Amino acid sequence: SSYSAVNQGHCHDKLINTLKEQAETVTLTSRAFRNNQLPLLYKKLEEISGKEMFLMMNSGAEAVETAIKAARKWGYQKKGVEENKAEIIVCENNFHGRTTTIISFSTDEQYKDGFGPFTPGFNVIPFGDLEALKKSINKNTVAFMLEPVQAEAGIYFPPSEFLKEAEKLCKEHNVLFILDEIQTGLGRTGKMFAHYYENVNPDMIIIGKALSGGFYPVSAVLSSKEILGVFNPGDHGSTFGGNPLGCAVSKTALEILTDEKLIEASFEMGNYFMDKLKAIKTDKIKEIRGRGLLIGLELTVTARPICEKLMELGMLCKDTHGTIIRLTPPLVITK
Repeated sequence: SSYSAVNQGHCHDKLINTLKEQAETVTLTSRAFRNNQLPLLYKKLEEISGKEMFLMMNSGAEAVETAIKAARKWGYQKKGVEENKAEIIVCENNFHGRTTTIISFSTDEQYKDGFGPFTPGFNVIPFGDLEALKKSINKNTVAFMLEPVQAEAGIYFPPSEFLKEAEKLCKEHNVLFILDEIQTGLGRTGKMFAHYYENVNPDMIIIGKALSGGFYPVSAVLSSKEILGVFNPGDHGSTFGGNPLGCAVSKTALEILTDEKLIEASFEMGNYFMDKLKAIKTDKIKEIRGRGLLIGLELTVTARPICEKLMELGMLCKDTHGTIIRLTPPLVITK
């Protein structure tokens, strides 16, 4: 599913029709002017997330950068952190994108090799370590940002109740709780958002990928007026962010997920797939991790040759970190 960008399936006919229709009307308007597609997408985003304010960007990395900027500015304006002292806590083995700032807090040396100097202001803790989070919070901490499931790292889940306890800790210390749902959100794990399993309400949700069903790069930060309202006109922007073509496609992409019950299908097919994988008797499988149709198959052997063999058989999947196969089919898959 192209890293979960085509949850709706490849070349969905409704998305093709929306793309053609909007492309023949108007594709781009300046952010200085309103277009008739952006508010319709905002309404849909409010319906699926319960958030009240949204900032549209293009790539997932741009949305992460937007969240970082918002958190820092909120820290200075609302929390009273000393200028240029804001800190954001992140997790080891994270993947939030590939911009210079984002790779600055990556723990994968390949992503950083040759691209320094790096951006300061980030503290890294082990994924799922509540005690480390407690110790890392200080007067300059403005946010804790993480993926609810580390997909790029190999489909790793935090300990049960970690997200709930982390959210509670953030509230106690007036720290923003930010979840990057770019790869895990929009039905991939069998719920609209992966954090729904833990019944938490993050201050910011970052989405992208399946937001446009693979037709157009669209991403967004979903939050509140208190947080995103720190931006004044001219503080932040994007030439293409929120354009009518992308908005029309995204609105249809979200409608497909709900109207065609793809989120429920992800939950059902994910359980079926996991059961079938667990039934395989082999010493080559070390562990199976997954939720919905976000599944990691950790092997005792190198994964790449097996992925190549599966490709020859008509099944596309991606190896990661040497011995792990990521299985993330479009949510339209059947038994």
